[in-house]
Amino acid sequence: MLSALTRSSRPTSTRLRTLLLLALAVTVAGCSRFDGDDRGEVPIPPKLMQQMSAKGMTPADPIMVRIYKKESELELWKRDRTGRYALLKTYPLCRWSGKLGPKMREGDRQAPEGFYTVTRAQMNPRSQYYLSFNLGYPNPLEQALGYEGGALMVHGACTSAGCYAMTNDGIGEIYPVAREALAAGQPGFQVEALPFRMTARNLALYRNDPNMPFWRNLKEGTDLFSVTRQPPQVAACQSRYRFTPAGADPGPPSDPLGPCPAVMPDVAVQQAIAAKQANDEAAIATLAQIEPPSAPGYVDGGMNASFREILRKSGPQKLAAMTSGQIPVSQPDAALADPYVPPAATGEAVASIDGQ
Repeated sequence: MLSALTRSSRPTSTRLRTLLLLALAVTVAGCSRFDGDDRGEVPIPPKLMQQMSAKGMTPADPIMVRIYKKESELELWKRDRTGRYALLKTYPLCRWSGKLGPKMREGDRQAPEGFYTVTRAQMNPRSQYYLSFNLGYPNPLEQALGYEGGALMVHGACTSAGCYAMTNDGIGEIYPVAREALAAGQPGFQVEALPFRMTARNLALYRNDPNMPFWRNLKEGTDLFSVTRQPPQVAACQSRYRFTPAGADPGPPSDPLGPCPAVMPDVAVQQAIAAKQANDEAAIATLAQIEPPSAPGYVDGGMNASFREILRKSGPQKLAAMTSGQIPVSQPDAALADPYVPPAATGEAVASIDGQ
């Protein structure tokens, strides 16, 4: 990172060109906004380093991220000394916009759902929302399907127009962990943006939703991860995702809309997935007999229950100040000192607090 002296000594033409590029970036759709303050070297917090060490992980180990809309949570996974991925920490999401389901159109306020890869080029240390990384929407499948939109981020603060906002404190932990993994040689980390945890209860609850075929396709990827504890290889063919075990021969590149090429199966993995899916289907069928399906309806977006409670008790101004780092989370107010307690059921839609 350049020092202030170095920056001030740049030629005027260079500074002007930089300002013009930043001004152009502000016009990009979605949540990609810049304030010129480079926070990209923020260190991994000591407490998180201790948690990492206790789980047999190092800053250099690769990572994976999972996002759940309904539960309004983000999981940070990391490879441990066994070579498998383990959950490092779960973070509450402060705000996401839209509804359950994929993003298809520019301006629909939808936070995207799908499998994405984040490279170093997608890391943004100068976000107006403290720090951020670009999900890479639309991915190759979404492009082939004609989906539109861009600059959809995971970022700080507590405001969303198609992004996943998780407070300055939250992104302030995840960003440096991702930065170190990428610097150590991980080409890109996988982000699985999901409508909800792929539990039997959720799949039974939303069984009549028109997005269910798409969600079941996403579940194929999460099932593979559950069995192997390795992020799956992701391709697209026949207008859907195709998942293969990490390290396996993915076969030739495929047309996202064309037929799927033949791939040599891993018999042991296939058997384990088949057993898991059979158990899941039996549980879904049982729950569908006793629980009514979710009623249709739309309220913009969602927020983790911990932040909804802060909003209820203290109002939007204090919530916005807290989640943007203006009020320390360690303040004496007991209701705000430790805002995240994993709730039994979260993700109910709430009214927008950002006015967008």
